[in-house]
Amino acid sequence: MRVLLIDDHALFRFGLQELLERRGIEVVAAVGDATAGVQKVAETHPDVVLLDMRMPQLSGLDLLRELRAADQTMPIAMLTTSAEERDVIDSLQGGAQGYLLKDMEPDALIAALGDVVQGKTVVAPELAIVLAKAVQGEAKVAQPQNGATDLTPREQEILCHLAEGQSNKAIARRLGISDGTVKLHVKAILRKLEVHSRVEAAVIAVERGLCERAVARDPGPQG
Repeated sequence: MRVLLIDDHALFRFGLQELLERRGIEVVAAVGDATAGVQKVAETHPDVVLLDMRMPQLSGLDLLRELRAADQTMPIAMLTTSAEERDVIDSLQGGAQGYLLKDMEPDALIAALGDVVQGKTVVAPELAIVLAKAVQGEAKVAQPQNGATDLTPREQEILCHLAEGQSNKAIARRLGISDGTVKLHVKAILRKLEVHSRVEAAVIAVERGLCERAVARDPGPQG
């Protein structure tokens, strides 16, 4: 995987470059401004561009749009501290394949980059509920219920944790089960809902009020 970093914070940029290279990922360039970024994209043709949202002169969002207008079609992932709903939506609508947060665990970041390079759209798990609420607020065509009614009580419970943006590890700790068990449940949830990502599952949970109904049914702790 060949990565191009564009971030105006030098310490973060150099640190991330070293982290990626230690994991065997080639960083073709690491630059601190939009002008150099445009030039390096054209010169290096990276597999993926990691782009900061907040930069002086030209913002990451404006740079994203400029690259797409110049017919640069490689995957671009925003890497930012912003969890603002508008930033997430504008980035995805502007052509980003990923919206990742700078406080992600290294393994999660690298896995996300791999998914982005494979053509998937990846949003940081913490932002799943943000995206779901944004989608819920837009006009939508009525959709079939898919397999929501086929979810087991445990799958329903885990779906609600997904909608809160919790990671597999956090869900496992919360429920007292293993990470592997959570992963199996998540796979089953995606299959039954006929979706391909945790974010899509979270959107369905929020759209249909599945977790609100689950709370209403919950009689609370017993004994």
